[in-house]
Amino acid sequence: MMPSSSSSSSTFDSHSRWSWDVFLSFRGKDTRRNFTDHLYSDLIRCNIKTFRDDDGLRKGEEISPELLQAIEESRIAVVVFSKNYVDSKWCLEELVKIMSCKEEREQKVIPIFYHVDPSEVRNQREIYKEAFTRHEENADEEKKEKIRRWKTAMREAGKLAGYDVKVDSYESEIIQDIIKEIRGTIPMVLDVNENIVGMDSRLERLVSGLEIQSNGVRMVGD
Repeated sequence: MMPSSSSSSSTFDSHSRWSWDVFLSFRGKDTRRNFTDHLYSDLIRCNIKTFRDDDGLRKGEEISPELLQAIEESRIAVVVFSKNYVDSKWCLEELVKIMSCKEEREQKVIPIFYHVDPSEVRNQREIYKEAFTRHEENADEEKKEKIRRWKTAMREAGKLAGYDVKVDSYESEIIQDIIKEIRGTIPMVLDVNENIVGMDSRLERLVSGLEIQSNGVRMVGD
């Protein structure tokens, strides 16, 4: 399948470095048909432009340039840590890129701990420790260095404030809290159609009614 996205009636400044509002990083076998799908659907309904890869760009051994670009161009990355997230080298490579963008591009990262304890992610304990042990089997030096980057990125992501989704949690309420945080992060700009009849003349009248003060502040006339 190809990447999915939602369109937005509200847009960023044309000079913005962000092409996407949100990038979703998740393990498909765990959450594609439940939590992540529900979150994505609600993002669409809120007109939040969201990138979700449905495995269409996950081919071969290396993460695709298109996926790396989507991460770079996303204002916010939502990482859904689940039981099998750490088994996927693509998920781990996404995470490394995301944490790099956090530092270099001031990307906001929101971790979701889906049926896993945040300490398991942060400290790589239990099932996460077991998964890394499997990755390390027969690893050459190049692979070991890659695993070190995975662990570092996961440890740093696990320290971030996020959302803990337990088995008995009301997922719809948590999703609404996530949406609220995301909407509070995105500066929304009114998308004005240039062809609106009479708009130019109204703007001209507004400008002519502005009085320039000595301190440079524009005041609307009485």
